Amino acid sequence: MFANSLMAAVMLFQQGGDAGAPSWDLVSMWQHMDIPAKSVVGILFIMSAWSVGIMIDRALMYSAARKQSRVFVQQVAGALKDNKLDEAISIAERNKKSHIAKVVATGLSEFQAASAQVGDEEVIEAAKRGLERSVAIVHAEMKRGLSGLATIGSTAPFVGLFGTVMGIIGAFKGIAASKATGLSAVAGGISEALLTTALGLLVAVPAVWTFNYFTNKVEAFDVEMDNSSMELINYFITRRGAKK
Repeated sequence: MFANSLMAAVMLFQQGGDAGAPSWDLVSMWQHMDIPAKSVVGILFIMSAWSVGIMIDRALMYSAARKQSRVFVQQVAGALKDNKLDEAISIAERNKKSHIAKVVATGLSEFQAASAQVGDEEVIEAAKRGLERSVAIVHAEMKRGLSGLATIGSTAPFVGLFGTVMGIIGAFKGIAASKATGLSAVAGGISEALLTTALGLLVAVPAVWTFNYFTNKVEAFDVEMDNSSMELINYFITRRGAKK
């Protein structure tokens, strides 16, 4: 008799607990969120879409620069060996996405323009200045958008944390209004609030990873452009010396 009564009490407790248990699926959480929490989720969604757009754009740009640079280096080497500067410039113009081609084209153009106007030393200096300007411009093009990834990676967790704080405040206000007690009264509200922190981390982590990865790519491109500039300067010096 006692055992049957105890079993009935346990079953009644379980049924009552299930009836009042909060739903943990994302749709239900979204429906129960207040306006500040939904605003934070919307902001995080925009930040995520922006970061993904930057990732795709930079990945395509770096891939095209790498592929075209390989083709350009092979083609321009023969033209420079035969002292065909016009042909080398034409090759560079056909590979406009190559970072090395942009630098080499500027250097060759400056060298040709200065050769007809100034002496040997001034020609080399003019070519150096042109190469430095070109390297700086291409470097800026390569880094475009990376600051946005850094900003998203550093601020997204705080945006999510703001949503969590606002959600917890709303949950406790609801408790005060309903005068309910116990952990079950705040479990649903706190879970919805913590969701914004999780979303903030989900947005920030990929942004930080890709920012570091792309930064290393840009540094490698800088080294390649600097090496190409030095080789081109040596070529100009050798060419001017041979004419003497």
